[in-house]
Amino acid sequence: MLEFFPFKKNIPFMSWGKVTTAISLLTFLFAIWALWDKGLNLGVDFTGGTVMEVRTSQPADLPAIRTVLEKAGLTEVSVQTFGTSHDVLIRLPNKGAGSAAETSNRVMTALAATNPGLELKRVDFVGPQVGKELYDNGALALLVVAFGIMAYLAVRFEWRFALAGMLANMHDIVIILGVFAFFQWEFTLTVLAGVLAILGYSVNESVVVFDRIRENIRKMRGATIPDIIDDAITRTMSRTIITHGSTQIMVLSMLFFGGEALHNFALALTIGIMFGIYSSVLVASPLLLMFGVKREHFIKPVEKKEEAVV
Repeated sequence: MLEFFPFKKNIPFMSWGKVTTAISLLTFLFAIWALWDKGLNLGVDFTGGTVMEVRTSQPADLPAIRTVLEKAGLTEVSVQTFGTSHDVLIRLPNKGAGSAAETSNRVMTALAATNPGLELKRVDFVGPQVGKELYDNGALALLVVAFGIMAYLAVRFEWRFALAGMLANMHDIVIILGVFAFFQWEFTLTVLAGVLAILGYSVNESVVVFDRIRENIRKMRGATIPDIIDDAITRTMSRTIITHGSTQIMVLSMLFFGGEALHNFALALTIGIMFGIYSSVLVASPLLLMFGVKREHFIKPVEKKEEAVV
């Protein structure tokens, strides 16, 4: 395998296992506190409200539009470009201020004075009941994906690997949710899609490391389990840097140049990729040691006899 970043000696990752586990635990607890104390700032998709798409004759001035709507008494409004600089998506939470038609009329009246030639493209209303169903279905999707990944790891490897990989993945997801809760960034369906994508992305890195560990257990017969894990992580570091580096460049391009419509989605992916690398190397692997993985779990009785004869 071609390595752009060859490592001559094994990096002693497992010697830092207790420190990294403590850091992970503190970060995890901080995320739990943020979710419990502040909660997620759910968007209109989950709480219900009015979604409007308008088209301006000139490139839209988003800060000016927000100011006009706030002066008209429409607070907590989300304004972002949608497709082109002339198309604007306006989201207003359901505050019991009237029907979707009344809300859209207020918005159009407020914007008409400063935006001549304004055109209303569509108006959608998301009721509270529909928003709650989306929220419940989103939570169910997270659970189904999580248990599906755990079952896959258990079948492919062994229950210790499945548990370590799942805990590492949930560590990533909880931290993403905790960061969004702490900074009160809007949590929408697109962000949920990013979280689900990170679940699959993160487990891929864990599978690569786990595969190399299983291979090393059979090859490095005189080595200890920490040495085997260190060698597995070091041998896959070049692949990790290339894969995650190229992915992060693409996600950062969406974050900085994708506009507001993709901003929170790309933000969730950025956080997830960074913590996905960390958890696959410095969370899942130390957990294997804590769960007591041994050579005997992967060496068949025939192989044991051959090893004893040698």
